[in-house]
Amino acid sequence: MKNSIYFVFLFLLSITCKAQSSEEKAVAAAVENLRAGMVNPDKALLSSLTFDALSYGHSSGKVEDKNTFISVLTSGENDFVTLDLSDQTINIVGNTALVRHTLSAKTNDGGNPGNVKLGVLTVWQKDNGKWKLLARQACKLTQ
Repeated sequence: MKNSIYFVFLFLLSITCKAQSSEEKAVAAAVENLRAGMVNPDKALLSSLTFDALSYGHSSGKVEDKNTFISVLTSGENDFVTLDLSDQTINIVGNTALVRHTLSAKTNDGGNPGNVKLGVLTVWQKDNGKWKLLARQACKLTQ
């Protein structure tokens, strides 16, 4: 009987250890807010989620600053019809979070429908208790 209780305890402990910390949950929420803000662009939301020093790298090699990132989304120049994130990992070191995921999206950039599948690394930093995007770099994955 003691062995059964011991194994149940170890099992529950292993599940608890794998659960997201409150900081990881906060980062995941910020990532989700950014994703939603990219599908339905809102200048105030996107601005609040990003640092003024944002470096936003596309898989093409193009790099945008904060103002350009926001304006191409709000103008419809870059238009995400759908945007799904999968295989996400979050690693927090101090006040910095490294987030990797696969981005799959349907786009309608400049009226041209398309599909993208990208590997993405984002760098988030905590600022006055809030996680904000500092950098992003994408690379193409095979469809």
